[in-house]
Parts: sequence; structure tokens; C-alpha cells
Amino acid sequence: MIPKKNINRRKFLGSAAAAFAFTVVPGHVLGGPKYVAPSDKINLAYIGLGTQGLREIMRLLSNPDIHITAVCDPNTDSTDYVDWSKNGLRNSIRRFLEKPAWGKGVDGIRGGREVGQEIVETYYAKNMPSNRYKGCSSYADFRELLEKEKDLDAVKIMTPDHLHAAIAIAAMKKGKHVIMHKPIANVLYEARLAVETTRKMKVATHLSAWSSRNSIGLIKDWISDGAIGTLREVHNWINKPIWPQWPNYPTETPPVPKGFDWDLWLGPALYRPYHPNYTHAVFRGWYDFGSGILGDMGNYSLWPLFMAFDLDAPVSIEATPSFTCEIIDHVSGIQENNVSFPYAGTIRFKFSARGKMPPLDIYWYDGGMRPPTPEELEMDNKEMPSSGMMFVGDSGKILGDFRGNRPKIIPEKKMREYQQPKKTAERKTSRDSEWINAFKGGKPSPGNFENVKACAETICLGAVALRIGRKIEYDSGNMKITNIPEANEFLYRKYRKGWEL
Repeated sequence: MIPKKNINRRKFLGSAAAAFAFTVVPGHVLGGPKYVAPSDKINLAYIGLGTQGLREIMRLLSNPDIHITAVCDPNTDSTDYVDWSKNGLRNSIRRFLEKPAWGKGVDGIRGGREVGQEIVETYYAKNMPSNRYKGCSSYADFRELLEKEKDLDAVKIMTPDHLHAAIAIAAMKKGKHVIMHKPIANVLYEARLAVETTRKMKVATHLSAWSSRNSIGLIKDWISDGAIGTLREVHNWINKPIWPQWPNYPTETPPVPKGFDWDLWLGPALYRPYHPNYTHAVFRGWYDFGSGILGDMGNYSLWPLFMAFDLDAPVSIEATPSFTCEIIDHVSGIQENNVSFPYAGTIRFKFSARGKMPPLDIYWYDGGMRPPTPEELEMDNKEMPSSGMMFVGDSGKILGDFRGNRPKIIPEKKMREYQQPKKTAERKTSRDSEWINAFKGGKPSPGNFENVKACAETICLGAVALRIGRKIEYDSGNMKITNIPEANEFLYRKYRKGWEL
């Protein structure tokens, strides 16, 4: 028998639910086919309540396997968030909560922990006989949350990139499972440390950029079948970023908004005065806080390539960043920029041979850059799409969308003539089922941190190459750039005191 003083809420609910099920009637009969006993739910803390955080919290609230018990964000509630439409998020929340007047009279885009708490409690209240629910705690500091939430099973991290590893590692050291928005980290050392902590603590993890539903397996089948000969290159391009970027730190020092803990938002990053150009949706443009469009979108498109073609970290990375100019004392010249990602750029990642697979080059393009239109596409009187992925072999090419989906051998005539092999079976899984099963003790999700390690490392190296503007050669075994020693400092973060990892 468990001593009474050691019985926590989860054990109590589990034993009570079991007794009720055996003495009265099975829970699924009482609760319906989607009923999940309280003891079987994952108690989840949700950290980061900006616009994307609010979007994704709604999906999890409606999942019967999840119980959101706490929210956390250094901001309370404000209307200064940046989004991709003025009222899109507000309207989604109205539909989700079935409250057409939610946010009425509010000028701006809302976000913050009090907004998240309101959404959680309003949604859960709909299923209460009293139509009331006050069971969601609210925190500004994730460290306080991890100390006080004793029955917590997992955390979901939706913060700016520079906080990802710090929160994930702290949670894992407490024995909590972690689901995270991409990337794992925006510096390479922290990405590796997060993976090492996963192994050490034996917790389940998942990066939400993973998707089992993609066409990369099909493309690999075509390549293995000889459809385009030996694969030599993959080109991946996107017509983003779609946020402003500044080549210098701001010099103005506006007051910190009421209810916003700037110190907590900075977290491990070196201190600087508050400025709105750092926060919300524009943080990705800064080396200190983000990972650029490569870190934002590259996890979605590149990660399946690493899995399908057994790629490790690249042996060399060569970047060509764009630049801006300025006039100083009537003299025009290139503007120095050591603080933010370029408006556009191209990167070539070179990978070594793997088993029977020869060396492979992956080319990344962003900011409107893309590869020249191949003659195979010109034969069909078509131009290159604004975003896409192209596989180049010795004897042909495959063209798909940004993630490689809807692939076609080009030109169209060759696609029509090709006798396709049997398709790789598509995995029929819901968006969250793989990590939920893993968090409940099942097999690891394909989206676990160890599986994304090589891709995460590659994305961090891409950022370093953009900063250096020169080809870098990399020794993954020793986590070292070998040809430009001074570039190794960018594999690490300079921490504020008390935030070291």
C-alpha cells in the first residue's frame, strides 16, 4: 500500500478511476468512445503564448489525451503581437470557443499568458456541469513552473528560439517529456546538449516539425529504381522570410511594456535594452534570438531528407549571403552586419558518401533566390515555382513543392513514360498520435530529438556560414570548424550569469 502522504493527484485519480471502472461500469461506456480516464491523460504545461502558441494550444485542448494544467509566458496580456493577418487568430479563437464576441473591442493582436489561461479555462468549462473551470495555473518564469507543478508529465515549448534548449533541458532534468516547436536550439552546442540530456534522462521528446506524411519515401523509391540515375544534388528554395530585418541593433530605448518581464524574455542571451524590434514574430531575424528562415522552415523540408538518405552532419558549408549598402559622409559602401540574418542567401552543404550512396550536395536558397530553370522544365514551357525542391541525378530530375510533395519527373513526357515501382506505404497517423503514444510509454516518436540531431546541427552550421561569409569545413566528431578557428565561437552562446548550460 502506498503511504497516504506519498499519494499524489495522478496516483489518486488512477486508483480511484480503476476502482470505479471495476465496481460500476467501464469508463468508455460512461464517457463515450473518445473518453480517456483522468489517470491516462498527459498533464501538459504550455510554455509560450504568442500567436503561434495560441494557434496550437487550441488543437491540443480538443485532444482527449491531453490535459493542459499550466501556461507560462513572460508577458501577461497585450495587443502588440505581430501576425500574418489582422483578425485571423482572433476569429479562430472565436470559432474554437464558440464565442462570437471574444476579443470584441480590442484593437490589435492579443497574446500572453493570461490570454492562454483564459482560452484553456473557457474551453474546459464547456464540459463542466457548472460551466466553470479554474484549474489552469499561470506563470511568468518556466523555472517556477517546473518547481511548483508536481503532477506534470510534459511541457510544450513555443517560445523564441534562444529559449528552446534552456527550457527543454530544465524540463528533462525534472523527468518531464518535451514537445517543442522548431528548432531544438539556435546554437549548435545547445542542440547537442539537448540530445545528450534526452539520452541521459530517458525521457520522450518530439520536434513538431516532424511529419510522417510526406513524399520523400516515394521519391527515394523512384531514385532507387533508377528513375533519374544516381542522386547527386538536392535543391530546396523558399520565397521567405516575410518579416523585417535590421542590420544593426536598435539605439532607441523605449520603456518596457507593462506586464512584460524583459529579463525573463532574454533568458540566456546577453543583456541589452528592450526594443520591440526584438520580440514577437520578428525575433527570428536576429542571430542572438532566432535561426533565420533556414531554422524556421528548413526543419520541415530538410529533415525528411536526412532520414531517407541517411545523412549525418555536413563536411563543409559554403554560404553566399546578400548585403545592404549605406552612405556615410557622402561615401557609399557595404553595410557591416554582424547581428542579423541576411535578406537573402544561398548555402551549399556537402555530405560524405554513406555506404553505397555517393557524396551528396544540398543547396538551400531563400529571400527570393532559387536555382535556374532547368531545360527539362523549359521543354514543358514552365518556369520554376517560387518555392520548391528538386532532386538532380545523373540522368534526370524530380521536381516537387517546398517539402518535396506532389513530385514529378521532368519533363512531363518522362513522367508519363515512367513505370513506377510499388509505392512506399504511407503511414496513417494523426498529427499528434506518435508523440502522445511515446509520452505514455510507447515506442519513441520518429520526431524525437535524436532523430533530428544531424539536421539540427546542419541548420546551426548554415547560420555560422552566413555570418562568416566563407566556406567552412566541419569535423562533426569533435564539433569543430577546422579551417577558420575563430568561427568556432559561433557554435556556442555567450551566457548571462546564472543561465549557463
